Amino acid sequence: MVTLERRTRRRARRTVGACVLTAGCVLASCVPSAAASSHENVSGLCATTPYPPSQSTPPPVLSGPDVWSFVSEPGLHPMGVKVTTNRPGTARGDIFVAPFSADQMIGQTGALINDNAGDPVWFRPLPSTNLQNADFKVQTYYDTRRHRAQPVLTWWQGTLALPPAYTNLPAGAPEPGGCYYIYDQQYRLLKTVFAHHGYYPDEHEFTLTDRGTALFLASKPVPMDLTRYGGPKDGAILNSEVQEVDLATGRLLYSWNALDHVDPADSEEPASNASSSGGVWDAFHVNSVDEGPDGQLLVSFRNMWAIYDVSRPSGDIRWQLGGKKSDFSFGPNADFYWQHDARFRPGNRISMFDDGCCELPDGAPEQQSHGLILNLDFRNHRATAVKTYYHEPPLYSPTQGNTQALPNGNEFIGWGQSPYYSEYAGAGNTEGNGSRNLLYDAKLPGSNISYRAFRNEWIGTPYYPPSVAVRRSGRGSVVYASWNGSTQTRAWQVLAGPNADSLSVVVKRAERSGFETAVRTGSPGPYFQVRALDAAGKVLRASRIVKLSR
Repeated sequence: MVTLERRTRRRARRTVGACVLTAGCVLASCVPSAAASSHENVSGLCATTPYPPSQSTPPPVLSGPDVWSFVSEPGLHPMGVKVTTNRPGTARGDIFVAPFSADQMIGQTGALINDNAGDPVWFRPLPSTNLQNADFKVQTYYDTRRHRAQPVLTWWQGTLALPPAYTNLPAGAPEPGGCYYIYDQQYRLLKTVFAHHGYYPDEHEFTLTDRGTALFLASKPVPMDLTRYGGPKDGAILNSEVQEVDLATGRLLYSWNALDHVDPADSEEPASNASSSGGVWDAFHVNSVDEGPDGQLLVSFRNMWAIYDVSRPSGDIRWQLGGKKSDFSFGPNADFYWQHDARFRPGNRISMFDDGCCELPDGAPEQQSHGLILNLDFRNHRATAVKTYYHEPPLYSPTQGNTQALPNGNEFIGWGQSPYYSEYAGAGNTEGNGSRNLLYDAKLPGSNISYRAFRNEWIGTPYYPPSVAVRRSGRGSVVYASWNGSTQTRAWQVLAGPNADSLSVVVKRAERSGFETAVRTGSPGPYFQVRALDAAGKVLRASRIVKLSR
């Protein structure tokens, strides 16, 4: 991922820092932050302190119409999204984003689950806008020692090189100190995962396998004389590795090095741009890896305009799609530029998000960003467009984005640097007809973006209790109830009494209304408590007891 790199790469940048993440090291950033959520299980946290910026960043906007604020959870300020389309036929599940901004952040950065109405379901804020999450989604964790599988939340956490605060690496590269998180359904930390060979865990990809392993991307600057490519003599190339580690032990099981197999001379990113990125040339920009049915790897190189099929045993490239040495020709609307999120699909199909812009070389026509599914004819070595997914109004995303296949045949599109996420019926649409088959559309506020966006089914049962707050209202009171991350709560019960040992039910059932429910009661209290109820009226858990201040 490269965020705003075209606009900002020419700004002055400082040299690459000396901090290097090595296998098995303990980072200073692994110390839990005092600003962590009050409900956070902080044992084993990492990347809670941002990589030191070269200049200050604007403070986030934490109030106003585009930011959520809650009485019962005063420390949570997730961004608000505007849902513009919500039609029948969407797939089941909630929406998973990790908002951040290269400018002023609206709300807090972090990992956010929204429902179809745009209301928060779970939010885990980060203590600094210089920390980001990415690739936030639901996966299945296979515990090979206990022989069990369970749904989990996963994401990358760390600092992205976002100018002007970070000018030591190409924009969008991961700074040293990041890691991957795995959380269980109770929102407890199961695992943190690091990279090996001195590489930095990369935000672009983190995939759990049914072998109890994690497959991910990692990157680091490798010193290199770039003069033969048109860059500086004392430069470096931002190299990438595909790595697979055993989750039980952290042991590295497999690695594939981009520089060993791909010629950087084929890059569409001029090496001369290294002079404005700390001397580091982002020739490859590897941004996705997917595992095929035969174990082969599908690896996307954004800055090569190419996708490679890699034999896992030998590491050899079996075929190349796109770029300067493509093994395939392209039918109408099948070519792509600066692509993201290449995935195997059934048959001989692959999908991707085609950014399609910006700053293309002379002669390359700029095209609208869109989801793209291609059929690969291996006999005739030709790629044809099977389905496309465009937006209305048209979007031009310089970076980021993803195309997710949903269980009901729909496609979910995260528009990357364009602040939208959308869902389409599987048939898709064509350029100029972006509203056709659109089932769902939402817009992020301000300059907020999310690297990817997903729709996933998730059941969250927090290990911590619900939250409650109470305010006086006339002769009565208003009780505010929430339970960050609970997907089973359907209603609230309110208890009150003259002291903490003599509470009785004063509101038997108040239907849940969004993240926080305000319940009016005539009881003076002054002691109050709430109970979360499921769909059958069963008590899930009670909050602590609070006292109304007189």
